[in-house]
Amino acid sequence: MGSSSMMWMILVLPALLVATMSAPVPETLTLSPGCVNRCGNVSIPYPFGIGKDGGKDCFRKGFEIFCINNSVPIMAGNNDTSPDILVLNLSLSPHPVAQVLRPVSWQCFDVPGNVTGSYFVGLGLKADGVYRISSDLNELVVLGCNTYVEIKGGVRGRFSYMYYSACVAFANDAGGPIDGACTGLGCCSVGVPSGVTDNVLSFETGGSWTHADQGFCPCDYAFIVDKGYYSFKRADILHTDGNGSLSTTSMPMSLDWAIRDNGSLPWTCAAAASAPEYACKSVHSECVDSKNGPGYICNCTAGYEGNAYVVNGCTDIDECARPADYSCRGKCKNFDGHFKCDCGTGYKSNDPYKESCTPIIPLPAQISIGIIGGILVLAFIAFIIIVRRERHMRHELYRKNGGPTLEKASIIKLFKKDDLTPILKPSNTIGKGGFGEVYKGLVDGAWVAVKKPVRGNQMESDQFTNEIIIQSKVIHKNIVRLIGCCLEVDTPMLVYEFISQGSMDDILHGGEKKPLSLDARMNIAAEAAQGLAYMHSQANTVILHGDVKPANILLDDKFVPKISDFGISRLIARDNEHTALVIGDMTYMDPVYLQTGLLTAKSDVYSFGVVILELISRKKATHPSNTSLVNSFIENHKKGNKSTELFDPEIAVGADVGILDSLTDLAMKCLDLDVDQRPTMTQVAEQLVAFIRSRQM
Repeated sequence: MGSSSMMWMILVLPALLVATMSAPVPETLTLSPGCVNRCGNVSIPYPFGIGKDGGKDCFRKGFEIFCINNSVPIMAGNNDTSPDILVLNLSLSPHPVAQVLRPVSWQCFDVPGNVTGSYFVGLGLKADGVYRISSDLNELVVLGCNTYVEIKGGVRGRFSYMYYSACVAFANDAGGPIDGACTGLGCCSVGVPSGVTDNVLSFETGGSWTHADQGFCPCDYAFIVDKGYYSFKRADILHTDGNGSLSTTSMPMSLDWAIRDNGSLPWTCAAAASAPEYACKSVHSECVDSKNGPGYICNCTAGYEGNAYVVNGCTDIDECARPADYSCRGKCKNFDGHFKCDCGTGYKSNDPYKESCTPIIPLPAQISIGIIGGILVLAFIAFIIIVRRERHMRHELYRKNGGPTLEKASIIKLFKKDDLTPILKPSNTIGKGGFGEVYKGLVDGAWVAVKKPVRGNQMESDQFTNEIIIQSKVIHKNIVRLIGCCLEVDTPMLVYEFISQGSMDDILHGGEKKPLSLDARMNIAAEAAQGLAYMHSQANTVILHGDVKPANILLDDKFVPKISDFGISRLIARDNEHTALVIGDMTYMDPVYLQTGLLTAKSDVYSFGVVILELISRKKATHPSNTSLVNSFIENHKKGNKSTELFDPEIAVGADVGILDSLTDLAMKCLDLDVDQRPTMTQVAEQLVAFIRSRQM
């Protein structure tokens, strides 16, 4: 090694040691007996080797590696002017590569543009040596603000060099270059030609490539580096130390290598196979012509792995022990150089290497009738067990949901699960809500609405049974009639009479708003009030609805209203208040109920007051900012103003305005925050009937 080489080693040795230690350590491969197979953390597989007492048997010609201080592997340069080359990694297959570390070439300038320092270094490989700069794995990177750099190699042809590639980096000011962008502004990159051994990085200077008045970018750099390793940083060129921030930096480079010492024969597999220098020594090896320059490489054949350059270096791969790499969905059996995958007796697969084996059901003629009969008997027994288990499960659900109690009451029909299953199709869905889903269907020739609650939305069985009994006894023309229920499911389903026109909410606010006269609206309000009054004071037990709103007032084909969905109601004692969980639609809910949690008959009265306002305005109340309806009416009423502008224009004409004002007054009484000042539902119903009669006179 020359003096310049040693000097470079002294300068960069610490960085090289760090890079070497951080490089991946490949699996140790077989070498010739007695040879050193490792230097530091780098494995040295044959044909590479470290000479022992000057012996040549440890490496093939051109593949010698030197080990400095027993820790730093290098390959010798071409001459005294080229520094020795630090080796980071040596690999045999699938891509024969020697990864090395090389210093960055650079030149720096003062403000007038004079060169203040420079460092240029070639690779120093022999043109007839085993190495070539990899064109697949490397790129040329140039940094600067007015820089043109050529990479040259191979002295031959009508020009000075056989190989050329060039790159231009330019920037007008320090604001141009961008971190991570190597597209010409301060940084450019270009591919490396194939076949290059030595390389000369030529910086163009003088003329249009002046560096005068370029103090913001005082240095140029050029280096060949593994693709993707270097990420451009503006700080690498925009510095002021005068020596160059990359001047002491080295970059990893990948060298393709091949066997190129074949005597006088051409460097091809066809010619080398008969030569005594033929490098593929293992029995299970194959020769492949090099893709980068003349020569060839040796690989282990399929089914083998190891070192093809060593006798018996390629050993069998046990594919069965590596299921992640070699697929077998059946029984795997390893052979020398390959493996076999098949299905065991009684199993089959179209491709056991990719598809799982499945049992074959044989149909041999000698299967006796007794065996077939036994199979049929077993199948029949299994069927009976399944049927009984299903029947038992339904019976348990029926019992848990209060079936025996409801049977004794004999008040509603108890449907079987199979009776309602045909109705529970997505195409029959007519509504969804917090309670669950509602389906329309025919049962015993009559249209019904089947409510299927959300799983887990049921009460305790005793409470559920009591409410079913209470609801079944509520018989009123303005209350939806409960026909029956199905108890053979986790959450009981309820069957109600089907109401054809949908809800009042649909009529008032639906996509196709239907015409509705004032008389029709008053009749709807009066009869709905009568239904609620019946629940409050005329039924056998006081029933509070708790969720009065237009969506729960259904209309039949003659627009007769029917109160529905009082499933959230709770059985309470007459004249007593009931503390309950605050549930229902917040838009229509009594503020007093919200504050206290005390659900009373006057809570339903408040909600009905909101319903009256929606009827006469055809505007939808909203929560929490319901100032557009409830508060608007209340403010007008307090000021003594008429609410003409709030009425639905369809009914706010002529003498109708007077009755609308009366309806507004009634609604205001229902909405009174003093619960004691609110009328009862019976009083509300009587007042509405009086309004209707006054219009008929």
